[in-house]
Amino acid sequence: MHRLLVTGGCGFIGSNFIRLMLGKYPDLKIINLDRLTYAGNPDNLKDVEDCPNYGFVKGDICDAAVVRAAMKKADTVVHFAAESHVDRSIGDGSVFVRTNVLGTNTLLQAARELGIRKFLHVSTDEVYGSTMNGSFVETDNLRPSSPYSASKAGSDLLALSYHTTYGLPVVVTRCTNNYGPYQYPEKLIPLFVTNLIQGLKVPVYGNGMNVRDWIYVLDHCKAIDFVLRNGADGEVYNIGGGAERTNMEITRAIMKLLGKGEHMIEYVRDRPGHDLRYSLDCSKLKAMGWRPEHDFGDALAMTVRWYVDNAWWWEKLKRSRP
Repeated sequence: MHRLLVTGGCGFIGSNFIRLMLGKYPDLKIINLDRLTYAGNPDNLKDVEDCPNYGFVKGDICDAAVVRAAMKKADTVVHFAAESHVDRSIGDGSVFVRTNVLGTNTLLQAARELGIRKFLHVSTDEVYGSTMNGSFVETDNLRPSSPYSASKAGSDLLALSYHTTYGLPVVVTRCTNNYGPYQYPEKLIPLFVTNLIQGLKVPVYGNGMNVRDWIYVLDHCKAIDFVLRNGADGEVYNIGGGAERTNMEITRAIMKLLGKGEHMIEYVRDRPGHDLRYSLDCSKLKAMGWRPEHDFGDALAMTVRWYVDNAWWWEKLKRSRP
């Protein structure tokens, strides 16, 4: 891997991944292809924008000409670009199908034609759907509940089909909920942290008993690097933090870190099709030697501190939020 194309690199996870890779591999050249939608923020990579090994291309992954021109400069692809907010997909699923399914197919077609050496497709635990018991393994059936997760499941299957049909060296990763710096403040943790900093209440869906597993974004990024180097073509790898928490537990942990009381909670009507619990079995990846490095409590405290210290980054996003 000498030349890496990252799609959606101005987003939350993509920008953390680019920063990690530039710091770890001095000889690696990275091209970042991003359309700069509302969640794609150049400020996320302000500290590396002048790095000689980093280049930015503004473009849509559904545009075959743009994709091909960017991919010609790469031998490896890590595909983050996606519409990812469940609530928005419930309001209008069409943009999710376009970006997540058509966009992924456009990238796969270019990768096949250009002879890409490795194509890593970044996905989500939401494709498995909800479970009350146990944890999902990579071979379990996909039962997505929202237009977002259905579009991601479709893109997973497309990516794997390009391996089966054309021999394209594809790997798929499915990760649990991420948290950390540079996460757009519509997602639970940055929304709640920034609301509380501003003296606003935090909206908790239903009774707050929905369960998610949480992973610090840097652990996810290191897992992606690990799979790029050690993953087998045509395989799926679950990535999780081993930190299952109810939304209420997350809410109270954030409020405690910021010295806020229960009166700052506002219970709101649950969203349609709200999966109760996601849980991944990550033993496949752990057997290969990967482990998350960050303790949840410590990393949550670091995350809250980052938002407290970086109001310049999130205040303008909340003012202009579409």
